[in-house]
Amino acid sequence: MGERNARGPRHLPDDPSLLKPIILEQDQVILDLRGEIEKLRHEMDQLRRMHFGPRSERFVADQMTMPFAEQTFPAQLPPPGAPPSGGGARATATAVKPEVAGHGRQKLPAHLKRVSTTRDVPEAEKRCRGCKKPLVRIGEDTAEQLEYTPGQLRVLRDVRPKYVCPNECEECGVVQAPPLAGPIEKGLPGPGLLAHVCVSKFDDHLPLYRQQEIFARQGVHLARQTLCDWVAASAELLGPLVLLMRKQVLRSKKIHTDDVPVPVQDETRRHTREARLWVYLGDERAPYIVFEYSPNHSEIYPIEFLKEFVGFLQCDAYRGYDEKKIRAIVVGCWAHARRYFFDAEKSDPARAAVALGYIRALYDVEDLAKNLAAEERRLLRQERSKKTLDDLKKWLDAEELSVLPQSAMGEAFTYVRNQWKRLTRYLEDGDLDIDNNLAERANRNVAIGRKNWLFAGSDEGGKRAAILYSVIESAKRCGVEPWAYLTDLLGRIASHPANRLAELLPDRWKPPPNTS
Repeated sequence: MGERNARGPRHLPDDPSLLKPIILEQDQVILDLRGEIEKLRHEMDQLRRMHFGPRSERFVADQMTMPFAEQTFPAQLPPPGAPPSGGGARATATAVKPEVAGHGRQKLPAHLKRVSTTRDVPEAEKRCRGCKKPLVRIGEDTAEQLEYTPGQLRVLRDVRPKYVCPNECEECGVVQAPPLAGPIEKGLPGPGLLAHVCVSKFDDHLPLYRQQEIFARQGVHLARQTLCDWVAASAELLGPLVLLMRKQVLRSKKIHTDDVPVPVQDETRRHTREARLWVYLGDERAPYIVFEYSPNHSEIYPIEFLKEFVGFLQCDAYRGYDEKKIRAIVVGCWAHARRYFFDAEKSDPARAAVALGYIRALYDVEDLAKNLAAEERRLLRQERSKKTLDDLKKWLDAEELSVLPQSAMGEAFTYVRNQWKRLTRYLEDGDLDIDNNLAERANRNVAIGRKNWLFAGSDEGGKRAAILYSVIESAKRCGVEPWAYLTDLLGRIASHPANRLAELLPDRWKPPPNTS
């Protein structure tokens, strides 16, 4: 390219027939440079938005009135079965404001412990000032105030009396109750404390060194390595339960999957290396969230995990989710496709408006279909969404030749066209989703926690994190309070019969009478 740009006007031939190839060559150079400039501008806009701009991908309603957007996108789809609206005028999309909850004082939950204090008037004031007769009580006023006491540690003493025969008979030795079995043999922590440490780190995002400081304020000094050992012991106890969750998830009709990077310490490097946590969500029959750790982003890990799975796999366009490598039927994600067009909005606002309008119309159908049965949802998609997708495909085909391949819009076109079969597969079955947002939301807790604990100490630490994330996130998905669940599990899973392990799954778990 440098040699071509060095050719100036003094080097141009006088023969017009020789000028044509030179002009064509220069046109190609200009085209390449335009694409490179657009790509660099797009990357710069993305970096600016990451550091300074809002993270949301909200669609601006006025985009659909731009001159380029010739397609009509209804502001709100009519209910199923309603006749189409007449007239050829373009409908203007209007944003519907969600209802906002009131800011008044909310009623305090009934399960909270109440401590009542009665403040009465002095006895001298309980007589009438006029006739001096005793006043009659006619009622009372009660006001509630929400108070907080910091978490308190307590010591449980297990006293086991010893008995011997007073006659020192040889047949009778020392008689004593057996030792109380704890989560860690001869260990200091009870199940509630272990559960607190695990939930604080993997759900409340409190690194162990911060927990160490909190315990120290209460006069209990625990080494950080001790807390690490407790986390490791808890993960070891819960490992068999997560394996059972994994088996159940692989029997689902559909699985949502995604991955999130996790920095991990490596003794062979000066800096951390990038490992991965993969998440797998089962369907309603297996409502569990299973995480798996891998030391890198190699495709061998999801392929190995999914080798026996034969249902639908909702995912992004990662190379490991190839139907030539796994047995599952892959379903694409319109949220990923939408993100490409949203990122291209600044460099090509007209085309972005059209594409985002089409995708919004698809999601309008999903809003109508979310409370329908699976077959009704499929029929509604066939009636409404298929027509929108056909129109979007025609528009993509018509605009493809006028879009620079290296530009942000070119990348959006390439992604959607390459993924088209997967992106339209959700029309075939009402149990499938339009996107993979379930998996992305499941990874959000890991992403938030990573900003606090920063990195995993080792590959073994990453595997333990995967186990504890699996148990805690599955409990939350099933509507179970994580601390109560882990406290009960850690207190009895070691002695629980292996053939009845399914009783401890979060959707089947029954809290003990003293746990609420």
